[in-house]
Amino acid sequence: MKQQSFPTDFVENVQCALAEDIGSGDITAQLIADDTLAKAQVISREKAILCGTAWFEEVFKQLDNQVQITWHALEGETINPEQLLCELTGHARILLTGERTALNFLQLLSGTASKVQNYVKAVHGTKAKILDTRKTIPGLRQAQKYAVRCGGGTNHRMGLYDAFLIKENHILAAGSITQAVATARNYAALLPVEVEIESIEQIQEALRAGADRLLLDNFTLPQLHDAVTLVQNQVELEASGGVTLESIRAIAETGVNFISVGAVTKDVQAVDLSMRILETEKG
Repeated sequence: MKQQSFPTDFVENVQCALAEDIGSGDITAQLIADDTLAKAQVISREKAILCGTAWFEEVFKQLDNQVQITWHALEGETINPEQLLCELTGHARILLTGERTALNFLQLLSGTASKVQNYVKAVHGTKAKILDTRKTIPGLRQAQKYAVRCGGGTNHRMGLYDAFLIKENHILAAGSITQAVATARNYAALLPVEVEIESIEQIQEALRAGADRLLLDNFTLPQLHDAVTLVQNQVELEASGGVTLESIRAIAETGVNFISVGAVTKDVQAVDLSMRILETEKG
């Protein structure tokens, strides 16, 4: 996998998750003698893209930095059913306390990366890139957008601060596309400006206004073809709205530059992973 820029908040992600799960203490772990050592393995139950190993490791680091983890699969790699992903050694209480939180991160982010890769494969051979959206799990946006990159997708804006996306309500409140784009340029001239387009007629106004990208919302395939022909590569075109794995290839073949898919972060199915204690011994 190509090296990806890494989220800055993953330590805080883990801190919050552990506090949520452990609370005042893991009472079931107290049933085990505190000097019991254990070995464990994590196994994949299905084919997927492995993503989230840093979060997994950070869980055990925060609980007890003496836990040793040996990986047998690398971040961004394709994993298969019954494949050994990693081995852990450490205090049994710690392994059991951290198990669910660590697996939650690994399963969620692997699920995100895997779903993205399915969409990326579906548009292979076209120029279209798969974009994510802001439809992410609260508090885990950077993590999920990292997983999108692991799966071969491309990040849209990270939030409301790093790019303009002028949508229908912004246009109505500002008065027009032209006025909204002009105000955006005056406010932050160096940031990209994207305008949501709901009809072919709005395209010309957005082009005259100087938008950098047009978001073609719920356009039919013939409308997308018309938009690509009309724009003639003057600006980037992004298709959005109701995109599915079954429909995305035809959308990509219209010639748009980007296709945004909220489902890759909003409707994620966690990858089935399992952690098993193999043996224990007294320390």
